[in-house]
Amino acid sequence: MGKLKTFLNSPIIKKDVGEETVLSWKETLSYALGRGAQGMNTGMTSSKYVNYFLTNVLFSRLERERGAGSAMKVAGRIRFYCGIFDAINDPVMGVIVDRTRTKNGQMRPYIKWAPLLVALVMVLFFLGSSSMPTWFNIAYTTILFVLLDVTYTAFDIPMGALAFSITPSGIERTKLFGVSSIVRSVGGAIPMVFVAGAGLLPYFKDHRPQSYLTSAIIAAAGIVILTRLTYANTHERAEHKEDAPSVKECFRLLFKNRPLLMLFLGNIFFVLCKIPEQVSTYFVYDLMSNDKYNLFIDVIKFPGSLIAAVAVPLIMEKLGRRADPKKFYQVCCVLAIVLSALFALTTYKGLLGKETGASVSLFTGVLVVLFTGLLAIPMEFKNLIQKEMEAETVDYIEYKTGTRVEGVMLSIMSFTGKIENTFSSTIGLRVLGLTGYISHEEGSIAQNAATNKALFLMTVLVPALGYLLMLLPMHFYNITGESHRKMMEEIKERRAALAAEQEA
Repeated sequence: MGKLKTFLNSPIIKKDVGEETVLSWKETLSYALGRGAQGMNTGMTSSKYVNYFLTNVLFSRLERERGAGSAMKVAGRIRFYCGIFDAINDPVMGVIVDRTRTKNGQMRPYIKWAPLLVALVMVLFFLGSSSMPTWFNIAYTTILFVLLDVTYTAFDIPMGALAFSITPSGIERTKLFGVSSIVRSVGGAIPMVFVAGAGLLPYFKDHRPQSYLTSAIIAAAGIVILTRLTYANTHERAEHKEDAPSVKECFRLLFKNRPLLMLFLGNIFFVLCKIPEQVSTYFVYDLMSNDKYNLFIDVIKFPGSLIAAVAVPLIMEKLGRRADPKKFYQVCCVLAIVLSALFALTTYKGLLGKETGASVSLFTGVLVVLFTGLLAIPMEFKNLIQKEMEAETVDYIEYKTGTRVEGVMLSIMSFTGKIENTFSSTIGLRVLGLTGYISHEEGSIAQNAATNKALFLMTVLVPALGYLLMLLPMHFYNITGESHRKMMEEIKERRAALAAEQEA
């Protein structure tokens, strides 16, 4: 027990990296557990399983009532309009966080209470049943989606903003993001793997809707428990002015933040890279025609998160003063383009050349799983290093204006993240609907050639275009590793001078 306590109280960065470091393993792991809770939520409510639950469970009756493609159209509209609301909701929450002043800080009060509502609404969402009238399911789903959006945003924005306030060190933040990424990946995998693996169990194989609800209940319990530790063991260290910025002032700052704009544009193009995740279940059930691969495809992504979470902080710590997140980001995009091209070349014949409705060969199935795992590596590397780049934009605006607004800056990136999910989901569902996708509640079914080709393109080639476009705004991202260190030194000097002036 003594060794464990010593470890938890030890610093996560033990050598001199040219920056002030403050985090212990206890605080780092406590923050990471909150990220794990977020993963449990998004694993259920923002993943491919929500789309499949809507189209092939809740709205399955629409196919019989209104014809093929009806479920896709209705689900696509709900995801689109609720997603737009969710995205707009983020900057509002960002301003609220930046204007919050309590004895427990700006972010931690929300981390204490919002997860309770998140857990409750998530369980209510998956109580929906295909036996209810279609009009009721549409209304119920829409209302619950809005509630999911509001409650999760009240939790998500403060959690992200807390990472920007918890330490001034870019290298230390990268390690914090790395550890958090591992825990978030594990948390997110729990409900997803349960749903994917439930099909192998006798009861859930014939009662798929119940597997969603059971998984949601497990995730809800995890969310409540893990966030208690985050609230209890983390600290906000950034200094904020007593007079909170006005809403107008908060949004005016956005136009002074060029690096944030470049990340914003990169995230818009990243929409194309997120489409495969949104159509993954359809890809397995209807193009590969073998639902056993669903579990393998979910599991194979986890090593990418683990490798990134371990390797990125180590690389950045090893490079020290030579570390440059911008170059790291660009290399990840190029690697993803190369892997996508190889994916297309090696699986084209096995996926589109087989008999319609027939299961893929073992060789092709192994290739699909292998490339899914390989493509997760540059994506997770890019996602992790971008977290530090987002933190840099908060430092940048403080350097330029003397005002620190974590909530608004984080909410802009969260806004684009919601746009990614909304548009990638809408595009995927809309394309499948236009190609005549046939909904089915159980098993797999033979789809037409247009649907199969669309699933192949959206999964294998469209992401390569997204990564290519992301390289354009990144060329104009104007923070380097060295310039960020100089910024932080000047910010620290300003804070010290201001403190001395106030004491005098």
